[in-house]
Amino acid sequence: MLPRFITKSIHAYLDYPVALGLLAMPFLFGLGEINILAFWLSVVTGGAALLLTVLTDHHLGLIRVLPYSLHLAVDGAVGVVFAAAPFALGFVGIEFWYYLVLGLTVLLVVGLHKPEDSSAMA
Repeated sequence: MLPRFITKSIHAYLDYPVALGLLAMPFLFGLGEINILAFWLSVVTGGAALLLTVLTDHHLGLIRVLPYSLHLAVDGAVGVVFAAAPFALGFVGIEFWYYLVLGLTVLLVVGLHKPEDSSAMA
């Protein structure tokens, strides 16, 4: 079993750079030259991730209306979609590896989440 050490606070600090990265990396890596879906999936997800972060109830959320548990569930769903996208959408080359690595990384981060109530019990 993996140690769960990514707290709500650590996760909050990761959210903004990840969202901005999802918006910028398709341009930097030239995604979409082979399959335009590879470009737009990242850009749309980055915009949605930025909005989700702004609306999440954590210390870096600007309008704290969405529960953190919903945020984690959405992150998990994004991880699954990103990990499956290269196979389902026929991505190749950099587009394949971009989504596979990001998807597995997101799933790892969600899996390493340390529930808040477990720290109170320790």
